[in-house]
Amino acid sequence: MEKGVTKAAEGIEGLSWNVVGQTYVPKLLSNDAFLWHATVPADTFVPPHIHPTQDEWIIVLDGTLEIEFLGDVHNAGPGDTVRMPKGEAHGIFNRSGTEAKCVFGVAPARKLFDLFVQLDGVTDPGELVRLSALHEVDFLPPPADA
Repeated sequence: MEKGVTKAAEGIEGLSWNVVGQTYVPKLLSNDAFLWHATVPADTFVPPHIHPTQDEWIIVLDGTLEIEFLGDVHNAGPGDTVRMPKGEAHGIFNRSGTEAKCVFGVAPARKLFDLFVQLDGVTDPGELVRLSALHEVDFLPPPADA
């Protein structure tokens, strides 16, 4: 990791990605961890998936998210930290009717930064699943009520 400050309105190297309708702005990248700011519009979601090689977390800054662990639903609001251990299937849903803002992180970084580079603007679900599998993220079928 390089020393320095990533400004609030900027991403590493000026990057910003549109991933499944959400805006991801990378803030920190090292071999050990990857952090990004996410703007999660109302009625968007990340389908259930598994990170077999990474622990993941979310710190909710504004709004409300629902996290589903194979039917076990947890609500997270401002100041809450969501913990998603590696190997544990989880989906992330914004069913609140308003935008949510949060900071995501994974450890170790592995291939997730490169995955987001590849997924920027991808709208085809099959291609999203294919690219994700190549980068150590395995998607499950989305729930019927997504």
